[in-house]
Amino acid sequence: MIRIGLDMMGGDFAPLEAVKGVEAFFADKQENVHLLLIGDEAKIKEILPDFNIPANAYSIIHAPQVIEMHEHPTKALKEKQQSSIAIGFHLLASDKMDAFISAGNTGAMMVGALFSIKAIEGVLRPTIGAYMPRENGTLGLLVDVGLNADCKPENLNQFAVLGSLFAKHILKFDDPRVGLVNIGEEEGKGNILAQATFPLLKENKQINFIGNIEGRDILLDKADVLVCEGFTGNVVLKLAESIHDITKRRNIHDEHFDRFDFEKYGGVPVLGVAKPVIIGHGISHATAFKNMIRIAALMKETDLTGKIRESFLVTAS
Repeated sequence: MIRIGLDMMGGDFAPLEAVKGVEAFFADKQENVHLLLIGDEAKIKEILPDFNIPANAYSIIHAPQVIEMHEHPTKALKEKQQSSIAIGFHLLASDKMDAFISAGNTGAMMVGALFSIKAIEGVLRPTIGAYMPRENGTLGLLVDVGLNADCKPENLNQFAVLGSLFAKHILKFDDPRVGLVNIGEEEGKGNILAQATFPLLKENKQINFIGNIEGRDILLDKADVLVCEGFTGNVVLKLAESIHDITKRRNIHDEHFDRFDFEKYGGVPVLGVAKPVIIGHGISHATAFKNMIRIAALMKETDLTGKIRESFLVTAS
């Protein structure tokens, strides 16, 4: 049985949308997952009877405090030990559950992931990625998208490995193609970081490196894992999010642009930490919560963190 912790108080529409997401997840006859619903017990119990959720599929863990979106992450985690995020990380770190999900304070989730769960040995910096909807209907993975704004070449080299493992085992690409996001296709293009990273990726036997890709290639089926530092990645992600907002405001209905609704994919995993941690957007609705639970379960089923650990042991040796 996979035990997944869900922060019921995280997000702008907590706990209602989280409960809706739980109902939607179990509607797909998921019998191998038990959810730990972490949050204000009274508020959760008030809503649950309105939804068709199997009574044996969840347990409620009372958390009387909430880390609000505006609070300083480190200070809040230290001072609010009874918050849903703090309790979630305590349960994850003490092996009481297998994965943790929250659409709450992103900074607090990152601090918890890095300092409560810690990085897998050999991983210099964990990373977060984002899904890029491509014109042919598939998804690419862009890493990093904001966790590491300043990087060294060895960081990007590791992001490529982490992204490739996620793309292979979760997105189901047999041999994910890795591209370095750059301002030109030719080797030797770009800034000092890109120029120094290229040879590392080229020599890396753990990945299928295809070379540089330009911005116009990101939404095409050219590379499955798109590697860059977090500053560039975050700009690309926010631009992609704006495409969906613009099409909705202008009442444009198009199958491809509809896929820029990132809520459809749920949250993004923190790749490189010792246990599955999924971070959702603050405006997450039911579909996002359902998909975050699905991704967390899949990460456990495929033992993605174990495969990452093995990969970095090989690198170290």
